[in-house]
Amino acid sequence: MSDPSRESLWRPLRVLQEAMDTEIARLYSERRIEGLKPSFVRELLRLNACGPMTIGELAESVGLTHSALSQKVAAMRAADWVETVPGEDARSKKVTLTAKTRKIIGRLAAEWRATEAAVAEIEAEVPYPLSRVVVDIEQALARKSFHDRIAEKLAEDPAWE
Repeated sequence: MSDPSRESLWRPLRVLQEAMDTEIARLYSERRIEGLKPSFVRELLRLNACGPMTIGELAESVGLTHSALSQKVAAMRAADWVETVPGEDARSKKVTLTAKTRKIIGRLAAEWRATEAAVAEIEAEVPYPLSRVVVDIEQALARKSFHDRIAEKLAEDPAWE
C-alpha cells in the first residue's frame, strides 16, 4: 500500500506559514522577548485594546472556539503572558495581561503593523495574492462545503467502506 501522506496540496501553505512564524519569532528573540509565540499576539493585542475578558468573550472576539482558546490561554498563562482574575461573580474568571506583557505590548503592536505591511508588500509582488485566494476558496466552499466535497470523494473510494 502506498503512503498517501506523501502528496499534499495544503502542506506547502502550512510550511510557508510556519516559516513566516519562525521569522517573526526570530524578531522576538532578537529583542529578547523570550517564550512568545506569534500565535499568541492577536489575543494579547485584543486584551490590551478591550480589557479583561472571559475566555468565551475572547474566543468570540478572535473567532476561535471556547475549547481552542482555553488551551491557548493555558499556554499563555504558563508562559506568564496572561493571568486569570476573578470576574464579576464568583463563578467567572477574566483573562488579563500580565505586567510582563504590558511592558512589551507596544512592541507587539508595532510587530503586527510591520508584519501586515510586509505581507501587503509581498502580495503586491505576486500575480495572485493569498488574500484573494482565500476569498475565492471561501466562495467555492459557499457553493459546496469542504465536508460535502470530501464525502463525495470517499463515496468513490472502496477503502472507505
